[in-house]
Amino acid sequence: MVAISKIATGNGHGEDSPYFDGWKAYETNPFHPIDRPDGVIQMGLAENQLCFNFIKKWVMEHPEASLCSAEGVNKFEETALFQDYHGMPEFREAVAKFMGKVRGDRVKFDPDRIVMSGGATGAHEMVAFCLADPGEAFLVPTPYYPGFDRDLRWRTGVELVPVVCESSNNFKITRAALEAAYEKAKEANLRVKGLLITNPSNPLGTILDRDTLKGIVKFINEKNIHLIGDEIYAATVFMEPEFVSISEIIEEVECNRDLIHIVYSLSKDMGFPGFRVGIVYSYNDAVVSCARKMSSFGLVSSQTQHLIATMLSDDDFVDSFIVESKEQLFKRHKYFTLSLSQVGIGSLKSNAGLFIWMDLRKLLKEKTFDAEMDLWRVIINEVKLNVSPGSSFHCDEPGWFRVCFANMDDNTMEVALLRITTFMHKHNEAMVPRKLCRRASLKLSLSRRRDDFMSQNMMSPHSPIPQSPLVRART
Repeated sequence: MVAISKIATGNGHGEDSPYFDGWKAYETNPFHPIDRPDGVIQMGLAENQLCFNFIKKWVMEHPEASLCSAEGVNKFEETALFQDYHGMPEFREAVAKFMGKVRGDRVKFDPDRIVMSGGATGAHEMVAFCLADPGEAFLVPTPYYPGFDRDLRWRTGVELVPVVCESSNNFKITRAALEAAYEKAKEANLRVKGLLITNPSNPLGTILDRDTLKGIVKFINEKNIHLIGDEIYAATVFMEPEFVSISEIIEEVECNRDLIHIVYSLSKDMGFPGFRVGIVYSYNDAVVSCARKMSSFGLVSSQTQHLIATMLSDDDFVDSFIVESKEQLFKRHKYFTLSLSQVGIGSLKSNAGLFIWMDLRKLLKEKTFDAEMDLWRVIINEVKLNVSPGSSFHCDEPGWFRVCFANMDDNTMEVALLRITTFMHKHNEAMVPRKLCRRASLKLSLSRRRDDFMSQNMMSPHSPIPQSPLVRART
């Protein structure tokens, strides 16, 4: 047998994680309302499908945005020919402007610092290559996105050191936790080169407040290490408090801007993961220069650049989209969490993201990660829902699960909620003698659940869904 590389034969991709195992379970038996009504429902994919009708309406009204239309064909030749890896000027300008709008126009972004990449995955790896050498380390607060183990480590040789955050304070990032992780890295003879924060958080769906961000900037300045701010969920904040970007904080506090870098994408905020639009925005000239050269390995297609530039240059569309997205996420989040609470399932209080951090600690047979995996297998194999266990996010406490709610239509969501309801009733009956178990009706239909939702919000069945408080404050 011919030998191949260690990267090819190793497990750096992390496919043995239950996070990816859940995807495999879905792919082998995907739910379909007619063809596979008993299939696995995908609730492990953080995808934003709630505004596609709104976006498709714009696409139909702007055929010039497509090169494959009579209105856009005159741009075909110049777009199809070689494009410099800097990216089209109009693309960089439109993305920079959109990043500012998402942050309430409280900060401006320089198009010349926009470096494109093949999605946030490529952007993270690019930053890792620019900032650290093999064997050096980044601190990462837990729980964190499982893909970071692949994106930042696999090909770069960089190590990740968890900053352990706990449920007792809602997983806040504290100075004590940062110092403990930094010291642990030193004890392991790892040179810490940076701190990676995800704001808004995946998987928590929470945001970092201004004081926490200032404390983080102070920490990285004192340690003279880099700060990477993953802000790919910036436009998914649907309730107050408003999102605060690291780009705002460095305007308010004294810091070495050469240490500040932002990773952004259109995959979550606009629901375009298939377009592979990733962005590195660095305040460090050397990093911008290096990243731009590295971007040759993962450019955004010129056809996609043309579409995105046209779309994001339409101010009326962008302003309306940001409002519409917040409204849809607010409505779905409120309905989903209310439905779970009706069967005794809680979650971490959140105001952003495409998911909730579901608390199933009371369902564990014992407080261990083995028990968490046992419960997860039941949910995957019997309840037929792909949810992601907290251990795959490096959570320090068993019993938490990430559940995505924005990647399905209303009918599929109702099937998922009914399955959860059925599972909880079976669990309660097994735990409590039948004569003492006060059972609600098993079939909570869409109309019944909506009636409950409306009554809690003091609305008639024909009233509009309540507007997001964050949107109301702006209108």
